[in-house]
Amino acid sequence: MLTMFKGIFPPVPTIVDETGNLDKPGMARMIDHVIGNGADGMLILGSGGEFCHLSTAQRKEIAAFCLQHVAGRVPVLIGIASPGTAETIELGRHAQQAGANGVLVVNPYYAKLSDEARFTHYQRVAEALETPVFLYNFPDLTGQDIGLDIITRLAREVPNIVGIKDTIDNISHTREIINRVHTFRPDFIIFSGYDEYLLDTLLLGGHGGIPATFNFAPQITRGIYDAFINNDLNRARAFQQQLAKLSPLYALEQPFFGVIKTAIKLSGVDISTAVVPPALPLNNEKTEQVRNILAHINL
Repeated sequence: MLTMFKGIFPPVPTIVDETGNLDKPGMARMIDHVIGNGADGMLILGSGGEFCHLSTAQRKEIAAFCLQHVAGRVPVLIGIASPGTAETIELGRHAQQAGANGVLVVNPYYAKLSDEARFTHYQRVAEALETPVFLYNFPDLTGQDIGLDIITRLAREVPNIVGIKDTIDNISHTREIINRVHTFRPDFIIFSGYDEYLLDTLLLGGHGGIPATFNFAPQITRGIYDAFINNDLNRARAFQQQLAKLSPLYALEQPFFGVIKTAIKLSGVDISTAVVPPALPLNNEKTEQVRNILAHINL
């Protein structure tokens, strides 16, 4: 069953209208674009899906709509993270009922947690669900690393935790997870979080990535994965060098939600670039910067 969680699973942005509500026609176009360009699966309501600025009711509406529209064409992960365990489980049960193939859980944020509190949170979420659970480690945004010891313990003691998205700007961290966990659980899925570590993660024994750049330059990360599978490292290197030219996009605005949507629109997909407050849409100057960065890649 875990073989479905391999390859490229882009984090699909949540397409909203000017009032911050789900734009269903735009969301449907976005999903069809991602599937049509060869994604192996997708993540809905990840960081780039703006889950942190949406109400619980909105998150349930978005998850249900996206799962209904995908209609089993590819596997779908739903982000269910919340600072509280009870709400995380509530969102997880909703995703499970709506047909999610897996759920992704970033560690609770705002309050710093002890190792035991982090472990128990994940254990309770995983044991409350039948849907496979993925850890999501993004210390730059949560303010706290899940921790190598806790990741290893969860992989060892909680069977329904089946993998991790490791979004940390240090490939040695992902390497260490692989070295520790694959000794006793070789099928534990390792996804790269940062786009540029996709190839490194694959070379170290990981299974794929969750790259936002796929949404507007799908040939690049799709190309890296396919080249790796076909053992064509020259081709992988060429795509990696293209990918490096896109990295400045992530530094243009905080949060980066509007950057990704603007890049998608500029690449020819007809979507709204509206974002959910307090995030702000890109101004004209930054939109031009996105256009200039995209002009430097050769597809």
